[in-house]
Amino acid sequence: MSSLRLDARPRTPGGVLVAAFRGWNDAGNAASIAAGFLRARYADARFGVIDPDDYVDFQETRPRVLVGDDGARQIEWPETELHNGALPDGRGLVVCTGPEPNLRWRRYASELLEVVRLTEVSLVVTLGGLLADTPHSRPVPVTGSAYAQETIDRLGLRRSTYEGPTGIVGVLHDACGAAGVESVSLWAAVPHYIGGNPNPSAGLALAQRLGRLLAVDLAPAELESASAEFDRQVATQVETDPDVLRYVRELEQASDEGDDQEWEAAENFDDAPRSLPSGDDLEQDIQRFLRERQEGDEPEA
Repeated sequence: MSSLRLDARPRTPGGVLVAAFRGWNDAGNAASIAAGFLRARYADARFGVIDPDDYVDFQETRPRVLVGDDGARQIEWPETELHNGALPDGRGLVVCTGPEPNLRWRRYASELLEVVRLTEVSLVVTLGGLLADTPHSRPVPVTGSAYAQETIDRLGLRRSTYEGPTGIVGVLHDACGAAGVESVSLWAAVPHYIGGNPNPSAGLALAQRLGRLLAVDLAPAELESASAEFDRQVATQVETDPDVLRYVRELEQASDEGDDQEWEAAENFDDAPRSLPSGDDLEQDIQRFLRERQEGDEPEA
């Protein structure tokens, strides 16, 4: 039995479905931030969900208890939410957000392809974030890839050569290819030493790259403001720690010299130079600083 629950069936012929999944595919919450912006600005009408019971391990992705203004408690389940609206040029837009499923990925992908069929979108775009040896002080690299050569040629993308473990994004694109649905994958490279923090700069980079891909101005002013403040906070912390500063300078030099490393290789922090503090220590220092700034406290001396 299908887990897809629709309150309405919007028709968006020739439109775009943008999907972002929390979890393994979403370093720095880059994809979630970009998709949240799209949903709030251009697709605020929720028209359906994919029920999580068949796909989510609730011990891994737990539901949350919320208390309303009236004091009543309710459970918020980790559903896949479907919203629709329109892009600035009038094309239909469907935004799909939710946690990466733990179970039955092929069946879950078939549920999303049913959404594609019902909404009549012509292009699926997934957003992702991955940890990389890239400095926060340089523009966020975003790569775009596709499976079909026609899509690669038409949109100026590349064919992914990555081999290794994949997530629901990879499974969904494989399903799209088998079904003859055009699809594109956009990934932002998130500095690994601040990878545990929500990174609005990476979210902004994804939104901007999506706008260029679709040839529309998404005008992400709120993301630009959040990105500027985030970058200022990180720069302040880096400048106060000589070890972190030295490490970032090395990353900047490699970036400026065009040392294009495979981003997937930086899924862990073992590539940091041995003479420096571990990536885990650097990340913890900066995360602590950002939390303190968010709480309105002064950073520790």
